[in-house]
Amino acid sequence: MKISNKDALIVVDVQNDFCSGGALAVPGGEKVIPAINRVAAKFENVILTQDWHPEDHVSFASNHTHKRPFDTIELNYGNQVLWPDHCIQDSVGAEFHRALAVPHASLVLRKGIHRDIDSYSAFYENDHKTPTGLAGYLRERGWQTLFFAGLAFDFCVRYSAEDARRAGFDAVVIEEACRGIDIDGSIAATHHSLKSQGIPVVGIEAFF
Repeated sequence: MKISNKDALIVVDVQNDFCSGGALAVPGGEKVIPAINRVAAKFENVILTQDWHPEDHVSFASNHTHKRPFDTIELNYGNQVLWPDHCIQDSVGAEFHRALAVPHASLVLRKGIHRDIDSYSAFYENDHKTPTGLAGYLRERGWQTLFFAGLAFDFCVRYSAEDARRAGFDAVVIEEACRGIDIDGSIAATHHSLKSQGIPVVGIEAFF
């Protein structure tokens, strides 16, 4: 697979809290890092996303009486999974994993910063209406094909890739550079959804 200066790699949420020992650890989360570092070296254009929640964020189970992590509640924008407190602003858990080595990244996009709404996607908050500004940033630079890697495959990677497609970009997911949480079959559902939308899921060997 030939990478051009019109392509960009979006590295999603490779943060301490999503890796082993973190507050919301994705199984094997840190194992994506060698693949990401290797692939990122092929790209001139790289963006990092970073979950960045206030302590009283609506998605934290601890902020809801009698609720536990992974319960679901209904909010004004639809269903919301409740999570353990994670990626709190300025915490160690919110920092990028120390093994992530992408010094040439041009942008760190922080998401989930507003108390009353979660943000899985790098493009829109969970109401699917409120933009993060990423689409405009990409269009200003003329970047068209976006490759996605990171955590978690079945949440933030999935919704970022799908929203990229809706926003008019070409989207590709790099499977070995992702890991999933798998809540109630969410990994299988993600594969089905990506396939149905024509979003390729490729192996890392495609780049070498």
